[in-house]
Amino acid sequence: MKKINFTEQIKGASKEIPCDLIIKNISIVDTFGQDLFISDVAIKNEYIVGIGNYTGKNTIDGTNKYICPGLVDAHAHIESSLTTPNEYSKIALLHGVTSLIADPHEIGNVLGIEGIKLLMDLSKNIPFDFYFMLPSCVPSTPFENSGAILNNEDLIPLYNNKKVLGLGEVMDCASVTNCKDDMIAKLLSSIKRNKIIDGHGAGLTIDNINAYCTANIRTDHECSNANEAIEKLRRGMYIFLREGTVAKNLKELISIASIKNSRRLCFCTDDKHIDDLIATGTIDSSIRLAIEFGLNPSTAIQMATINPCECYGLRNTGAIAPGYKADFIILDDLNSFKISEVYKDGKLVVSNNTIVYKETSKIDLTNFKNTIKLPKLNESSFKIDIENKNFLNIIEINKNKLESNHLKIKISELKMGSEFVSSTKQDYLKVAVIERHNNTGNIGLGVLKGLNLKKGAIATTIAHDSHNLIVCGTNDSDMLMASKNLKDIGGGIVIVSNGKVLSSVQLEIAGLITARPFNELLDDLTSLYISLKEVSPNIDFNPFLTLSFLSLPVIPDIKITDKGLFNVLNFEFIPVAE
Repeated sequence: MKKINFTEQIKGASKEIPCDLIIKNISIVDTFGQDLFISDVAIKNEYIVGIGNYTGKNTIDGTNKYICPGLVDAHAHIESSLTTPNEYSKIALLHGVTSLIADPHEIGNVLGIEGIKLLMDLSKNIPFDFYFMLPSCVPSTPFENSGAILNNEDLIPLYNNKKVLGLGEVMDCASVTNCKDDMIAKLLSSIKRNKIIDGHGAGLTIDNINAYCTANIRTDHECSNANEAIEKLRRGMYIFLREGTVAKNLKELISIASIKNSRRLCFCTDDKHIDDLIATGTIDSSIRLAIEFGLNPSTAIQMATINPCECYGLRNTGAIAPGYKADFIILDDLNSFKISEVYKDGKLVVSNNTIVYKETSKIDLTNFKNTIKLPKLNESSFKIDIENKNFLNIIEINKNKLESNHLKIKISELKMGSEFVSSTKQDYLKVAVIERHNNTGNIGLGVLKGLNLKKGAIATTIAHDSHNLIVCGTNDSDMLMASKNLKDIGGGIVIVSNGKVLSSVQLEIAGLITARPFNELLDDLTSLYISLKEVSPNIDFNPFLTLSFLSLPVIPDIKITDKGLFNVLNFEFIPVAE
C-alpha cells in the first residue's frame, strides 16, 4: 500500500501548498445531508482535502456537471460473474463502482482456503477496492457434499488480512438457533475482532430474526417483501436491496425507503453474470431504478455510497468531503445517472465509457484447474422409478426469484410406465445433481417444472453453494452427454441437443470462473444464448442461474442436492415419488 503524506494533505487543505487536482464549480452530491450544492473540490495525494475556493496544479471545469462518490456494491459473489477480479473490476469501473464487498464462498466450497486466497491474490494491484467476508457456511448445510469443509479454526488466520471485514452470509439458520459449536465459534471470532457479520435471512420467522440479531448478524439481502424488511430494520439490521441476474427485490422493497430509514439501506448485486453486468449495469442500475420508482437521487446515491461504507467500517470512503478517498464519479446528468468520468484514488480510470489505466501482471492459475471428478455415468444414472407410487414431488421454478414452489401431483395423471420420462408437453423435466468434488458417486434426482426446454439438455458446474454438477433435460441421452462434456472442458455451462454440443462456456478455474478476457467470455455467452433459443424458443429468464440456485437447500420451498430432493421448510429429504 502506498504511503500517503498526511502533512501534505493538511497543507493542501489549508492552501499552503497547491493541490494535485481541482474540480471547479461542480454540483456536489452531499451523501450526509441528501442534498446538492455547488463548490470546488480539491484533491491531494489520493484524498479529497477541501471543498471551497481552490487552485491547483490541474483543473477541471465542472460547470453543469455533478460529482458523487464512487459506488459500493455491498454484497457480491465475484464468481457469479464467471470471471476474475481483474476482469470484473473493468466492468464495475465502467459503471461507477469503485469498491465491492465480496463473499468468496463459491470458490471456498470448491477449493477451500486456497480458493479464498486465490481470489484475494487476484484482487491485488488493481485500481479497485475488493474487500472480503469470510465464508461462514462451507458447506452451506450438512445436506450436501462440497469440495471443502471450513471450520472456525480454518478461518481465523485470514482475519489478519486488512481486506477482510468480517464473517460472510450466515445461511445456516438452524446452526445459529441450535447454538452449534462451530457456528458459535465463528460468530464469536468475528465479534471479538469488532467485525461485521452478514446474514442470509430467507424465510426467517420473527423468533429467528431475533436470534440472528442477538447473534450480532447485522445485514440481510434476502428480503422478498416490505413487511419482512421493516421487521429486520426495526431490529437494527442493514437491509440490502438486491438486483442480481435472477434475484431482483428492489421493486418490492423500494417503497420502504424514506429519509427516516435510508441510512440503514444499501444496494447489492449478490449474483450477476458478466453479460448482465455489461448490458444493464451494476449498482448504477439500482440507482436509476430507485429514482424511477420515485426516490430522491441524493438518497439513492447515499444508499450506494456512504451507507455500505458505514455498515462495514470503511471510515474514509463514501463521501465527497475532506479526509475521504478521492474515489468519485463525474456525472453529465443526475436523474439518469449518466457517467462521464470515474476516478480511483484521485486518478482517472474511466473516460467516455473507456478504461484508461494500464493493467498489471497476471497470476499463474494452473493449480486451480481440473476440479471435475465424476463417477462413471450412463443413461440409467438418471432413472426415476415410479412403479407402485402414487405421488410425484416436483420443484416448480419462480421466474427471477430464488424461491421455488413444491408441487405434488398424482402419478396416474402422467400416464407413464414404471419409469418417469421427461414431458415437454407438460413441462415436467428430469433434473439431477451429481457430486463432482470427491467422486462419491452421489446423484440426486428430481423433477422440475418451469424451465420450458423443448429438446436437449443444459448443465452447469455452477450449483450454489456446493457447486456440484446440475443437469436438466428432456432425455437421458442428452443429459449424459452434457455431464460428460463438462468434465472434458474442466467445468462451465453447456447446451446439448440430439447428441450434439450446441454451445458451451469453459470455466476452467474451479469450474466457476475463467481467466480469459471478458470480451471473449461475452462472445461465448452470446453463442450460448443463441443456442438456448434452439432448445427453448420462448425462454424469458436466465435458465442457467435459475438452475444454479435449485441446489441451494436454504431457500424455500424445495431444492435438490447431490443427496436428493430436499424440503427446505421442514428441513428434511423427501422421495421424488411416494
